Amino acid sequence: MKSTSELTDFYYKTLYPTLEQLEKQRKNLKSKILKITFFYTLAFIIIIAIFLNNSNNINDIFIFGIAIYIGIGGIIYKLLIKDYTSDFKSQVIRPLIAAIDNNLSYTIDSHVPRSMFENSELFKTKIDRLSGNDYVKGVIDDVNLQFSDIHAEQKHKNSKGQDNWSTIFKGLFIVAEFHKNFKGQTIILPDTAQKSFGNLIGSWLQSKNISRDELVKMDDVEFEKKFVVYSTNQIEARYILSATLMKRLLIFQKRSKHPIYISFKGENIHIAIYYNKDLFEPSIFHSLLKYKIAIEYLSTLQLAVGIVEELKLNQKLWSKE
Repeated sequence: MKSTSELTDFYYKTLYPTLEQLEKQRKNLKSKILKITFFYTLAFIIIIAIFLNNSNNINDIFIFGIAIYIGIGGIIYKLLIKDYTSDFKSQVIRPLIAAIDNNLSYTIDSHVPRSMFENSELFKTKIDRLSGNDYVKGVIDDVNLQFSDIHAEQKHKNSKGQDNWSTIFKGLFIVAEFHKNFKGQTIILPDTAQKSFGNLIGSWLQSKNISRDELVKMDDVEFEKKFVVYSTNQIEARYILSATLMKRLLIFQKRSKHPIYISFKGENIHIAIYYNKDLFEPSIFHSLLKYKIAIEYLSTLQLAVGIVEELKLNQKLWSKE
């Protein structure tokens, strides 16, 4: 796999003519969006002022108006950036993925199957809606790997009986082969309890999590500070989470700089990295030629693909039973 410096050279040298054309497109689109936003906001203010002047329900009209403004504005924005986003992904992200490894395929409008996301058991909340994009699939060093953006949501009813949606997970979801058929399932979650309440109370709260399997206490102090482990099989969990693998997971977590959720189930490792944004969407208000913007795309791709090398998944330490 190419290094970050090699990919950065590819981004700025091989893709530069494409980036220049997209940058012109971005600037024109930014100007267009700002103009439309100005007139759209002005029209909204006038309409709301008229309604407020002829009604006694000022608060309800204002709140309803804001909701309509945001909703319609969001739709308009998505329509305006649709072509630019598609061009960026096909002309920049696709070549970058091919440059990382030509065994990888990329589909813009697809994602890791919902069944795989639910089967990971990482999130116990009922999923009512799941969407995603930027689906990458392939084989790296004889390891099957796939990942994509995922947005999982749950539906609620508010006090007026209207549908509201809350995010369960939004970020990068990775599935990789682990070269072992697990008898049980082992789940690793961010340790928020001990971080918030200290070791004693935090450990007690973790053990009382009725939605999870049996709590597994690990010997690695640093790992225990960052993660909490639940498993249907204590012996297998300790067998999987060797001292070496725990260190690798800590390094991986440090590199990601975001909350990560991990499960070992079937013959796969599942990793969900919470970003709360679409990772490969181009920014309209920042130049594509900025180094910081380029590195963000490259680092995310390398993090996902690099899991095979980072966790040594290509080393067949276990035989499949």
